[in-house]
Amino acid sequence: MPQPIFITGIGTDVGKTIVAAIVAEALQADYWKPVQAGYENGTDALEAKNLITNTRSVIHQELYKLSLAASPHIAARKDNVKIDLGAIAKKCEQLSTENWQLETGKNLLVIEGAGGLLVPLNEDEFVIDLIQKLNAKVILVSRNYLGSINHSLLTAAVCKQQMINVVGWVFNDQYMNYEDEIVRWSGYKKIASIPFAKEINRSFIKQQADKNKYVLTTFLK
Repeated sequence: MPQPIFITGIGTDVGKTIVAAIVAEALQADYWKPVQAGYENGTDALEAKNLITNTRSVIHQELYKLSLAASPHIAARKDNVKIDLGAIAKKCEQLSTENWQLETGKNLLVIEGAGGLLVPLNEDEFVIDLIQKLNAKVILVSRNYLGSINHSLLTAAVCKQQMINVVGWVFNDQYMNYEDEIVRWSGYKKIASIPFAKEINRSFIKQQADKNKYVLTTFLK
């Protein structure tokens, strides 16, 4: 059974769902977001389902679907539940075991996190604790904006401090040409750079998946 692929970002609204959809499309992998905080305007799982076109990927239901669009520990408190990392890990193992096919090497599990590494999931544990519990390979998502160098390097520094297994960066949008500097300063490789698009649709996801399939397969071996 392979390690799951965990998509995390340098913050909120940096394009994790788009990147997760591209990775799942390229690898024909399953998608899972275990913790969804807020669903009034839809969920990330629903967005991923609408963007992925291959017939092999399975979009799994959230384990925690919380009503309030807020930090997960606050949203969980409002719904009178506690997010249990052990329960997430158990479900992850179940999904990975059920869908892994040794002969084909397909049906890897792509997991989308909530926000960034230090988003609290309960009173004591954070997204980074979940990554460690899942023993996941991590793809870091950075969106190009003023201030993202600082946010990217802080994220990289925490990963190094906690010895997280980082595969590399996927960059979103195009603000200024400093992706290579983030790569050099962080010490993590660039997997892909996703260009700005006025409309994110199935065609765009498929195009980017096809474009980056080889490098994703190579990096995630």
